[in-house]
Amino acid sequence: MQDLLKTNCFDVKETMIIVGSCLERMQPNAYKKLEQISTNIYDVCLEKEHLNMVVTKIIGMIARGKIKKMIFATVDKSPHCIQLHYVVKELENAVDISNIEITNYVATDNKLIEIPIEVISLSKNLSKLKEKI
Repeated sequence: MQDLLKTNCFDVKETMIIVGSCLERMQPNAYKKLEQISTNIYDVCLEKEHLNMVVTKIIGMIARGKIKKMIFATVDKSPHCIQLHYVVKELENAVDISNIEITNYVATDNKLIEIPIEVISLSKNLSKLKEKI
């Protein structure tokens, strides 16, 4: 696993997995499932780093044109890690990512649960979420 913010923008591969830095320790079996997809895994801690730094770094990596698939994975229920899933919308606002397959997972009980982008968007809109409950 590599530190996302310390990785050279040119040193990317077709499949890129970005995880919350505590995922491997807190949900080791879920992390192993990600390793089966790709060993090209980057970690970042959003308790330590600002979301904007992460978005800017990933934009630089995308600009090199090598990335075909991105996976974001975090532990479930973390108020900090959830921000990692918001990166996708920020990327859409900044660059064309229509040719990149993007998947979001949360890890709970050592399982990966895929989270649709609509759920992530709804989690940012508490008034709409309240209407749905």
